[in-house]
Amino acid sequence: MECAGPTSVVFDSTLTDYNFGPTHPMSPVRVDLTMRLAEELGVLDGLKRVDAPMATDAQIATVHEQGLIDAVTKAGTTPGHEDHARGLGTDDDPVFPDMHLASAHVVGASLEAFRQVWSGESLHSVNIAGGLHHAMPDRASGFCIYNDVAIGIKQLLADGAERVAYVDIDVHHGDGVESIFWDDPRVLTISLHETGQMLFPGTGFATDTGGENAEGTAANVALPPGTSDAGWLRAFHAVVPPLLREFRPEVLVTQHGCDSHMNDPLAHMMLSVDGQRAAYLALHELAHEVSGGKWVVTGGGGYSIIDVVPRAWAHLLAIASGRPLEPTLETPPAWRAYVEEVLGATAPHRMTDGRTPAFRDWADGYDPDSWLDRAIHATRMEVFPLHGLDPLP
Repeated sequence: MECAGPTSVVFDSTLTDYNFGPTHPMSPVRVDLTMRLAEELGVLDGLKRVDAPMATDAQIATVHEQGLIDAVTKAGTTPGHEDHARGLGTDDDPVFPDMHLASAHVVGASLEAFRQVWSGESLHSVNIAGGLHHAMPDRASGFCIYNDVAIGIKQLLADGAERVAYVDIDVHHGDGVESIFWDDPRVLTISLHETGQMLFPGTGFATDTGGENAEGTAANVALPPGTSDAGWLRAFHAVVPPLLREFRPEVLVTQHGCDSHMNDPLAHMMLSVDGQRAAYLALHELAHEVSGGKWVVTGGGGYSIIDVVPRAWAHLLAIASGRPLEPTLETPPAWRAYVEEVLGATAPHRMTDGRTPAFRDWADGYDPDSWLDRAIHATRMEVFPLHGLDPLP
């Protein structure tokens, strides 16, 4: 689908200062490689480039406690200072110099993407460095210092939005965003993730459906480990489109962690880049269908930093621009040479994993002997009636 308005990408190279160190799995190299690949493929030619501003403490404080902001600031400026009660100095979130500034920069980039879309300056806007969905109001968590997505949604609500939908396709449950809007009926959060029985953060089950005054505004699909393209897409299409169509958000916000890939070292799913690309295409179509095209796009997790993240997110940027890349496209030789020179590694030669994503539609029948189908069925049974939808196939 062609976009009916400009698509912007909010980026400057200093966003890679969000850096937990050389041994941490969330390497900023993945962002650099993504943007370089997108540049070499000509994807960025179809995007409006916008510099990333710095978020103010007041903007961050719309979601986070001042105590966390103070602790992050001190940890990043005082050698040896850690605050484990605030999640700082842990294995997941080690302290690094000027971490408040680096984290505030990611928030500022996302806030600009939200502003671009709400103001109408852009129809879609992307911050691939964003999507830090685990951060809680009082503490850092899971590689996430500040929750840029939640801060952006808070700004949308303050600016007058009455219905915002957030869809999280990271392999880990989008617990921070869900928790922050648990009691807010204006925000629908949908998360498809590997079950918390097997994976951090251990939350996000079908029975988690929202607070007392917001029943049905949280939807969780806890997928079995080993789920591949066919099963993941079956779950997505059985849950996400019906809920979005019923909720009718004014803005669609999405988080695109690509750690559901079969090569990702931190999880146990079996998606291909081709399956992930199919999900991005579906979300783009849904944005045009349900929210007039108003779509804010963020990155997220992804720890196969050479083989997966750059290809997945280059596809995402291309789809957001309205000019999807052919999966069979060869990766540019100059990009592969850069990977070899800087990282001493061999980069993938094509934008595909050689898969053709296909799935069995939920309307074709439910198999109670399938763990996957039981997970989908549980979510539909819990959430769909709260929206007046029939949960049965």
